[in-house]
Amino acid sequence: METKLYVGNLPYNTTENELKDLFGEAGVVSDVIVIKDRATGRSKGFAFVTMASQAEMETAIQRFNDYDFGGRPLKVSIARPKEDRGDRRGGSGGGRPPNPVFSGFLTGRRPPSFRWGCTRIGLPQAHRGHCAGGSPGAQ
Repeated sequence: METKLYVGNLPYNTTENELKDLFGEAGVVSDVIVIKDRATGRSKGFAFVTMASQAEMETAIQRFNDYDFGGRPLKVSIARPKEDRGDRRGGSGGGRPPNPVFSGFLTGRRPPSFRWGCTRIGLPQAHRGHCAGGSPGAQ
């Protein structure tokens, strides 16, 4: 069984060595990872601590859940497996619906209110049929 613990509500200046020393009081600590923001490098206020055995993990939960650490009560529990968050490529848009004018350029369709303006871009007379009223040869 997994022996990884979630440790939350950490002071932002907590180091991995401090957690290793603290949880070492409950048993052998195999690994400590303080989760940090990629952009700033600052702690996000939680960590994962892996204990060497199931019994040591249970001892750590009983001993350190609600334990005052740096003036904050720790939240210690069994870590859940990382959930599949799907395809995370992209990163812009914020969940907004697409702009119909912009998406028309991507799909090759143009919105009904959009005019190509053929006379402005200098297309030959034969290709201007869709401009200015839609009759062939219109300018």
